[in-house]
Amino acid sequence: MSRIIARKNPVVFKTQAIHVKATPEVLCYTPVGNPLSFSEMQALRQPVQIDDPDNFDLTVANLGVSVDLTLHWQGRSFHVLVRQERPDHGDNVLKLISGYVPAHELRIPMLTVMTEIAEELLLETERGWLQGCYQGTWLPTPYAETLPLYEKLNFELTPHSGATRPVLCRELHLIERPRAYVHLPTNSLQLVYQMRIDLPDRCRKLTALHADEYLDNHGQLIASIDYRRPELFLAEIENGRPNGQLFSLEQGELVNRRPKHLWLSEALAQQRGWVIDQPRCPWPDGLERL
Repeated sequence: MSRIIARKNPVVFKTQAIHVKATPEVLCYTPVGNPLSFSEMQALRQPVQIDDPDNFDLTVANLGVSVDLTLHWQGRSFHVLVRQERPDHGDNVLKLISGYVPAHELRIPMLTVMTEIAEELLLETERGWLQGCYQGTWLPTPYAETLPLYEKLNFELTPHSGATRPVLCRELHLIERPRAYVHLPTNSLQLVYQMRIDLPDRCRKLTALHADEYLDNHGQLIASIDYRRPELFLAEIENGRPNGQLFSLEQGELVNRRPKHLWLSEALAQQRGWVIDQPRCPWPDGLERL
């Protein structure tokens, strides 16, 4: 049975459209226009086309972020993926932890990455839930009222590697060097960060869960967890490459998993220049691109 861990009002979300100017060497983006509500942003997320994937000037509906998170557990390494059901596409996909960037974080999207990790990746020990820390800065604790923290231990996040081509917000370089692409089917700019998560050695019976969000009948955004469906998956990396094995982490044990009708989200599809034009990609092909 699922457990509700938070309720919030989605109306408070605001963002802006994004002007993107790309050349073969660099991509620069600038927030433009009036603040947009969630529904106004969604109305702008309509398919677009461009002639040259390396050179273009375009205004897109929004900025999104994802994080390619590598987790290390008992001498083994994994990519962290979460499941997303997409009724409008008629499918469900495994995707990177991701989210929309609100207006006040468009110039520093790394802040949104920290929030999304804190909201979507939940790590439970026998003595409470783990808080994360990134280079000396504590991650938010959005569910602290319902999921008490184990204050003696935490997990650590560090930058893993960076893309070769720079991305700028106006004149400011994003120092974490995320990979950038414009997703043509949703008319959006996406940034993919690469990070590593290290877990404390003393967590023997660790469970990894994903917080699922949905709108209830009253328009409230509900976050819930379900131990029967952890919805957070670990794709194993062996000798630097994914080996096709998929697990969940339950009470310190790696449980082999294989969801039916498996696809990966567009962030793992083939990229041409600064562009991805596919809505999804087959399992496990896209893992090779991480």
